[in-house]
Amino acid sequence: MFAKIEDFAAEWTSEAELTATVLDALTDNSLGQEVIEGRRTLGQIAWHLVQSLHYMAALGLTFEGPSGGEEAPDSAAFIASEYRRISKNLLNAVRTQWSDESLRESVMIQEEAWQSGGSLRYTIMHQAHHRGQMTVLMRQAGLRTPDVYGPTYDTWVEKGIAPLI
Repeated sequence: MFAKIEDFAAEWTSEAELTATVLDALTDNSLGQEVIEGRRTLGQIAWHLVQSLHYMAALGLTFEGPSGGEEAPDSAAFIASEYRRISKNLLNAVRTQWSDESLRESVMIQEEAWQSGGSLRYTIMHQAHHRGQMTVLMRQAGLRTPDVYGPTYDTWVEKGIAPLI
């Protein structure tokens, strides 16, 4: 749980940039990559990441959500651009509409209390979860995955270092 707005802002800025880096690596052709038939595609997961940021409106934040509708767009560049826009909107809303004190407040959502500071932590973890899913699908689609929390296998090889097994 976050107790200070600026602690969230610092972590959000870093994590959102990691997510944007993953989204930037997508191509239009890769968006249809599935784990298995009938499950979410890479494009649907990416678009879910964009849309899910606006769920914070349920906690009382007011900010402009994604444009483009419910269905995942067929443009990887649009998805990445919308993510950056919504990510900035979320951060601005938190900074201008909440205070350190309001992070301890709770809102009832579907008969469950959601504390604002905890919801911010959940939002960060939610996008990390989906970034992980996306990198697996990116590999399956033949894309190079960006370094997120450290070098990828490809990065180690390019540096002439034996990748860890």
